[in-house]
Amino acid sequence: MTRHDIRLVNWFTKPPSLSTGPRVTKVRHSLKDVARHASVSVATVSRYLNGNLDLPANTRGRIDAAVTRLDYTPNPHARRLSLGRSDSIALILPDIANPFFSRLAAAIASRAEESGQMVTLHATMNRPDREAAAVEAAGRNMVDGLILVTDHVPDDEVLRHLGRLSRIVVLDEGVSANAPCVLCDNRQGGELAGRHLWTTGHRRVGYIGGRADLPGTVARLDGLREGMHGIAPVSVYADSHTRTSGRELALRFLERRRGETALFVGSDELCVGVLEIFRERGVRVPDDVSIISFDDVRPLHLFAPAITAITQPVERLGQCAVDLLLRGDWTDPAIRTEIRRLPVHLTERASVRRIEPRQETIEPTNKETRS
Repeated sequence: MTRHDIRLVNWFTKPPSLSTGPRVTKVRHSLKDVARHASVSVATVSRYLNGNLDLPANTRGRIDAAVTRLDYTPNPHARRLSLGRSDSIALILPDIANPFFSRLAAAIASRAEESGQMVTLHATMNRPDREAAAVEAAGRNMVDGLILVTDHVPDDEVLRHLGRLSRIVVLDEGVSANAPCVLCDNRQGGELAGRHLWTTGHRRVGYIGGRADLPGTVARLDGLREGMHGIAPVSVYADSHTRTSGRELALRFLERRRGETALFVGSDELCVGVLEIFRERGVRVPDDVSIISFDDVRPLHLFAPAITAITQPVERLGQCAVDLLLRGDWTDPAIRTEIRRLPVHLTERASVRRIEPRQETIEPTNKETRS
């Protein structure tokens, strides 16, 4: 039984409010107390206990006796800060309930532990004010670095706080923050989706994805157009990467549908919302509309039908972010502009139907209907 277990047992068998007698609180002595009892300087005690100073036997004896008499225990946090490090990194992300972000957080925490680091987690709930407060708190707590995951362009206040931190890695979205970025190859993902739809006969394709001002959204659309041999999507519906947005955008898609036979959906969360609306409205996948999702973090193979998806290397993204944060050469100004793109791949399942291409002429264009 651990000390923690014993404390819990005592709580239930004898609540603190019923305890009799005075409560004894152990006094925690400081390095200064040890130095005073040993009649030496604080610096001498610190260097001696850290193994960085050789002292005469008499002086060593006085310090050892003072440590024993005072039951002095070094404060590891204070010691790390005195050495200019905290052995902790901050992770800021939009929503821990989203399976993509939760898997990303787990990968980051695992890699950080391998490097002797703890992770402090801040979930912003997609609110800019919470994001700004989390970035400010990270700087105030003197963490060794910050990993920022965001699904919107940071506002000026966030960028101002980020500018005060020495080590920052932006993960998942290549937003401008004067910091290195680690992200998946969004353009490659769009191209793989477009190529698969093209080879299965689809020529009129719609896109439902994240905000239109995000670099990831732009890259996926560019890749989709390239995979479709220059043909732009017939319609583009953009909003946040949430199930609720997926439902709302699916309703707009059905109301304004112009012959689209397939949808490329920018995240699993959006895809779930789309599928909910399709089921409610009697739209069959893939008989009525074929679908390709992006992320592949939900158990899409268990859906009916199983959903074809662009698969992100989520664990590798988290590992790479930690490695760059802790091992990058931060004396090199070029690291601030470094972008690491990790490849994705298409996992084919059963949500794309092969059809005969329509005979109508569709000219390659950069224009599409947006909402």
